[in-house]
Amino acid sequence: MKIPQISVFLENKAGRLAHITRVLRDAKVNILALSLADTSDFGILRLIVDNIEAAKEALAAESIVSMVNDVTAVEVDNRPGGLAAILDALEGCGVNVEYMYAFAEHRAKKAALIFRFDHPEIAIQRLEKMGVNVMSGGQIL
Repeated sequence: MKIPQISVFLENKAGRLAHITRVLRDAKVNILALSLADTSDFGILRLIVDNIEAAKEALAAESIVSMVNDVTAVEVDNRPGGLAAILDALEGCGVNVEYMYAFAEHRAKKAALIFRFDHPEIAIQRLEKMGVNVMSGGQIL
């Protein structure tokens, strides 16, 4: 199962992130998970949202360049070694993790890991074979 993720390139300057969050708020788009990585000149904001189309439209209306790509979300036990178990399941199948981020509520028994794989179909097959819950968009929402 693939989940759409929207990515936005940001200038690395004060107020840019706040502007994007206001644009999404005003469009009534809820941010479910995010990752922000930066360099000295720009950042990449990656978002899982509840309404990808509304997010794209709202950002475009503000001349904010974005792109959508698919990521894979998996459910993992919220305990030490949870991530290691997922990576162990992938070992030997030739899949590279391009990037990932996670979210969990500290009282929850489960967490979600968001992966961008170079070969998502292989990763999904392997994870499902190993009994890992590969989440659909509805499970994240």
